[in-house]
Amino acid sequence: MTAAHARAAAGIMLAESDSLVRPLPGLLDELCEADRQRLRGIGRDKPLETGQFVWQQGDGQTGIYLIRSGRIRSYYVAPSGREVTLAYWFPGNFVGGPDLFGTGPHMWTSVAVEASELTFLPGPALKKVALESAPLAVALLDALAFKARCYSAMAQMLGTRSVTERLHRLLIFLSRIHGIRNGRETTIAVPFTHGDLANLIGSTRQWVTVQLARMQQRGIIQYHRGLISILNMPALDLEVV
Repeated sequence: MTAAHARAAAGIMLAESDSLVRPLPGLLDELCEADRQRLRGIGRDKPLETGQFVWQQGDGQTGIYLIRSGRIRSYYVAPSGREVTLAYWFPGNFVGGPDLFGTGPHMWTSVAVEASELTFLPGPALKKVALESAPLAVALLDALAFKARCYSAMAQMLGTRSVTERLHRLLIFLSRIHGIRNGRETTIAVPFTHGDLANLIGSTRQWVTVQLARMQQRGIIQYHRGLISILNMPALDLEVV
């Protein structure tokens, strides 16, 4: 799989099975040109540098942001300060919701993990366009259903799998949606730090570091400059069963 294909993949990273979270077409993909123009007419471009927030948890919601390029991380911050990554979202996805039309506080934080281009769609104007366009309303419902499947899959994993199983499942999942094959080796094309992986599985960076080192010593993976290569997929897969 190429990096371009990876960007079209599902945003969720932690799921019991690849089939639980199917890639969803971009919000604009199924719309006619007239509806696309309506959205462009209400939209405002918003460039973000790496590390800039789209919004922070608790901020008032005023609409949604359509991702045109880049990568956005959504995460929840517990009262203790601990972070849990919910998903990484790619071009074609939007961030915002479940209150699409701009009511209530944001339930989590979203931040650009690389330079990104977004289009802000204000809630009241988006609602007006959705009332006028059944295809757009259906596309928004499909996107919300997709996000619900993502978060349900994540909750199932967190509630039923050990932290070790979650790490192994995450590596398998990442290799399938972001993997580049080279013989028997599969390299995950998107870099993730130990902290990134820890936030995805609900663990600590120190624990992930120890586990990756053990898997590397056993010849299951290789970790180099943020890129993980799966050297022995059957061994990794076997330990998840």
